[in-house]
Amino acid sequence: MKKQSLALAAAALTTVATLTACGNSSNQSSPSTALVSQSGTTSSVATTDAHNNADVMFARHMIPHHEQAIQMSDMLLAKQGIDPRVITLANQIKAAQGPEIETMQGWLSQWGQPSMPMQTGDMDMPGQGGMTDMPGHDGMPGMGGGEGMMSDEDMAALQNAQGAAASRLFLTQMIEHHRGAITMAQTEIGAGQYPATIAMARSIVDAQQREINTMEDILPTL
Repeated sequence: MKKQSLALAAAALTTVATLTACGNSSNQSSPSTALVSQSGTTSSVATTDAHNNADVMFARHMIPHHEQAIQMSDMLLAKQGIDPRVITLANQIKAAQGPEIETMQGWLSQWGQPSMPMQTGDMDMPGQGGMTDMPGHDGMPGMGGGEGMMSDEDMAALQNAQGAAASRLFLTQMIEHHRGAITMAQTEIGAGQYPATIAMARSIVDAQQREINTMEDILPTL
């Protein structure tokens, strides 16, 4: 009996020791797991932060493109006799594109890239002979010339239009403007690398195509 009791006691002590060791091992592995997790996060961030020239050009072109859309919307909203549906659309465009401008400006700052001033028409920068001459620009299709941008004459025409004529002109111009944005966004989807930029490009394609459909439905009724 004494031998049995001693054997049982020894087995119990062994079990306790094993459980304690496992507990210590588990506790000690936590920092290691945290390190792995932190390492994984760092790796993920590094991968996510990777961007290419297409991402940069998308942001640099889309910012002034959005800025002009907001300017066009402000022009319209300052007028009298505008169709309520068109007013709603102009406010919707401002609400969507303002935050996107801020996001893209943040990306450019993060990437150490300058933003680009809004230019009408072909968006050429003074003294640079066009976007294809800009450092780092490789003349990617769909990214040159600010697709769908209104010229100075277009903007003046919208500024001077009133009432139903202003509503029609705004819709006509904005449809073209949106189509240009979609072309730029599709280029980013195909050539970009930065996940958040590609996600924004997809969102722009979806949102602005819906707005084009709405504008095309409204136009014949004005």
